[in-house]
Amino acid sequence: MAPRRPAELYRAPFPLYTVRLHPRRPLAITAGGGGAAKTGIRNGVHFLQLEQIGGQLSASLLHSHDTETRATMTMALADDIIAAGQDASCHILRFSLQAPEAKSGSAGRNGSGEKGPRKRKGPSPAGQGDTQSQTSEVTVESLHSVRTDFSPDALQKAVRFNADCSLLVTGGADGFLRLWEFPSMKKTLEFKAHDGEIEDIALGPDNKVVTAGRDFQCCVWQQDQLVTGLRWNENLPGIPDKAYRYQACRFGAVEDNAGALRLYTVQVPHKRERRPPPCYLTKWDGKSFLPLLTRPCGTEVVSCLSVSDSGTFLGLGTVTGSVAIHIAFSLQRLYYVKEAHGIVVTDVAFVPESRRGRELLAGNEAALLSVAVDSRCKLHLLPSRRSLPVWLLLLLCAGLIVAAILLLQLAFPGFL
Repeated sequence: MAPRRPAELYRAPFPLYTVRLHPRRPLAITAGGGGAAKTGIRNGVHFLQLEQIGGQLSASLLHSHDTETRATMTMALADDIIAAGQDASCHILRFSLQAPEAKSGSAGRNGSGEKGPRKRKGPSPAGQGDTQSQTSEVTVESLHSVRTDFSPDALQKAVRFNADCSLLVTGGADGFLRLWEFPSMKKTLEFKAHDGEIEDIALGPDNKVVTAGRDFQCCVWQQDQLVTGLRWNENLPGIPDKAYRYQACRFGAVEDNAGALRLYTVQVPHKRERRPPPCYLTKWDGKSFLPLLTRPCGTEVVSCLSVSDSGTFLGLGTVTGSVAIHIAFSLQRLYYVKEAHGIVVTDVAFVPESRRGRELLAGNEAALLSVAVDSRCKLHLLPSRRSLPVWLLLLLCAGLIVAAILLLQLAFPGFL
């Protein structure tokens, strides 16, 4: 049975490029915009409160932070700190939530001219993003802004925090990897990692950095020293080295194996053909960086990748607007909606598996949010797969053994 069409969780007044979910709060943060072009399309970061209403997950706008002429293309989240990639710079923002009654003199707009929260009294046009929560208010403070790309068409394309949030790593169109001490934002390292754009970054154990570039390379770095270059097709001799490039990379936990890590990469065709070849998912050992499994994941070109907290599921978005969820262990596709969005999916993110996240799941095994250039944030629910408990399986086995013995006794009197 095919999954139902995904619910539209939120519609922004501008194209959406990135989404993150807070690990401890029922909060989604999504951002985008029209950039510096004078088209009348605004740029902003929207804070959405997630809650269960009538058995359905819904989102309401808490706050809209105006980013002036800069569209946020990439984003990393560390507790209440946002690292937002805007044009050639990384802007560090800190946000805080407070109850409305704790704030005096609220008049719908704060001193910075940002749109404040408004109590929800009734439905409002979804396209305006005016649905408001009445439970919390958000204030946003700008802490730092550093330039992270120096190419002629400068653009920061990837940003990540390390596990303890002491390090921020950025990469962009100039192919340079830059490491920043956090929270001081003092640059500690800068080196040329790729001949061309850096598409994605993943941070692993011992602060090893994995970079995926448009130069057909996926590299593992320790500081500025190359540890190894990944070769996903070394066991697939029929695929030439430069037929595919790396599009995305992510580390993920291993279910029921605390401390273990897996690296997941997506490979997409370098050239478009009349009969499109498949894209591929590869799973790697997170310490030795040896390939463990590679499987095709469809002919639609993959645009983004996400891994669930437990490492059980992988979420994929495509340039044609489709969304899929794969099982991380086998890389098999479990969920797929063709053209869930009308245009390229720019980011996907799983609802966290914390206590608050489990409350939002409401019995579903996983929930994935997807955003796209069509300004929509959509919700993809993965219902819990039905399985029999172990005690019931043991009971059934015991019953079968007893039944077999009784049948033998009836067929052969004196058998026992």
